[in-house]
Amino acid sequence: MLAARPAKPKVLIRHAAIGRRVRDVARQISRDFKGQRIHLVGVLKGACIFLSDLVREISLDTSIDFIAVSSYSRTQESAGRVRLLKDLDTSIAGLNVILVEDILDTGLTLSYLLRLLRRRRPKTLRVAALLDKAAHRCVPVKADYVGFTIPDAFVVGYGLDYAERCRNLKDVCVLPQNSR
Repeated sequence: MLAARPAKPKVLIRHAAIGRRVRDVARQISRDFKGQRIHLVGVLKGACIFLSDLVREISLDTSIDFIAVSSYSRTQESAGRVRLLKDLDTSIAGLNVILVEDILDTGLTLSYLLRLLRRRRPKTLRVAALLDKAAHRCVPVKADYVGFTIPDAFVVGYGLDYAERCRNLKDVCVLPQNSR
């Protein structure tokens, strides 16, 4: 059974601003890796829209892959344990890899993914996160490329979801507490 339809979210970051910032991040990546090939690894499902827009703005030889993980426990809250749901399709050994995340929150998932990917010996490993919400950070990790720093709020849209809904919103929006 589907969750009840969430209340109308409040716009935090408009689609036009997201587009401008994605272009800025892509230009920075293109400058940092000028003349080199890069390999983007999108974290499913939330980063798929950010990655799609980002890859089209990068002016380098670029390939992509996806990885999926899940935080789990007996409750709905993250227990700080992460499990791999979908692994990469290709080797990243010797590649310039940019891990593309929708949101950097507690840092637990990102920390897990960085450990996992470093063992695979990429030439370089960097992180691009659309959103950085440092208020919940439990693990000291940082993104190399950040779209926006946001306040401590539950956000949806532009790939981010609530119970698999709201991913299709063009803007990043705050979901009211009474909608969850």
